[in-house]
Amino acid sequence: MEIKQQMDKRTTYHEQRDIDNTLRLREVLATMPAFARDFFRASSNTKSANTTLKYAYAIRIFFDFLVKSNPVYKNRSIRDLTLDDLDKVTALDLEEYMDYLKAYKNSEDSDYVTNGEKGIKQKMSALRVFYAYYYKHEMIRTNPTVLVDMPKLHEKEIIRLDADEVADLLDFVESCGEELSPHQRSYWEKSKLRDTAIITLLLGTGIRVSECVGLDLEDVDFRNNGIKVFRKGGNEMMVYFGGEVESALKAYIETERAAITPQQGHEHALFYSAQRRRINVKSVENLVKKYTSRITSTKKITPHKLRSTYGTALYRETGDIYLVADVLGHKDVNTTKRHYAAMSDLRRRSAAKAVHLREDD
Repeated sequence: MEIKQQMDKRTTYHEQRDIDNTLRLREVLATMPAFARDFFRASSNTKSANTTLKYAYAIRIFFDFLVKSNPVYKNRSIRDLTLDDLDKVTALDLEEYMDYLKAYKNSEDSDYVTNGEKGIKQKMSALRVFYAYYYKHEMIRTNPTVLVDMPKLHEKEIIRLDADEVADLLDFVESCGEELSPHQRSYWEKSKLRDTAIITLLLGTGIRVSECVGLDLEDVDFRNNGIKVFRKGGNEMMVYFGGEVESALKAYIETERAAITPQQGHEHALFYSAQRRRINVKSVENLVKKYTSRITSTKKITPHKLRSTYGTALYRETGDIYLVADVLGHKDVNTTKRHYAAMSDLRRRSAAKAVHLREDD
């Protein structure tokens, strides 16, 4: 009874992450103009804490650009900016801002800021939403963001593992100790079942790395062979797995995990780091890189690429793009179609060979 009460009272990983992001948001807002609070208060009612925090970092970068690069705001601090200053920004200023973003670096924002095409587009999208809020509420007279073309994203080749590479990867994770030094082998022996379980789970379900590290032991249902994951936006969903994932998870849970005495506050985590804390995204990214680099030297494999590998395998087996979208947690099936357009083209090409207009003699 006491154990059940403790489980009922526990703060989940996702709840704690929202709390941490909310506290971090307050710290960021303390460095921004007073008028910005109205937007972020409204945003927090419709967006997740993580999304709102990303908006805050993006908008703060914009304010940083204004006071550092625009003579109109010379000798001003970010906190001194007003809505009148927002109204003075022109479309040309925003084009210069996009150039500024290409070279932007700030270690404090490193977890939330990227400088590539996608990162720049995300920050411009955040700025559009920011301006739209004040324009809609008639607090500013102009909205220059609608006058600027959004950055174009160039299509990149979808990188995934082939079927034989998947088999090689799993074999290597399970037996690579033979190729390691005594020190490396000792570390691998302690974590090989965890590493096998993580990689098998990513390959066998297509869940995101953030969903993987957020799993609690209680989220695993072996009766129905499913895991409860929290998708983007906070939606809860059951994702089901097959026998290989079941075996890998059970082997890890019943041995390596059972032998761990977790640090306080991390008792419910499914996967642990060497420090006996819930494993984080960076650690999973590193272990995926460590193992896959020995399988292929021409493909840079990340946890997201393992997700693409699963999606590809599922689509090849079923041909059902709507099923793939549902299992991967895509809100818009068009997102899924863009990722697997090349495969659809191959299927269409095969149709040309399936129909014969004349019988062979």
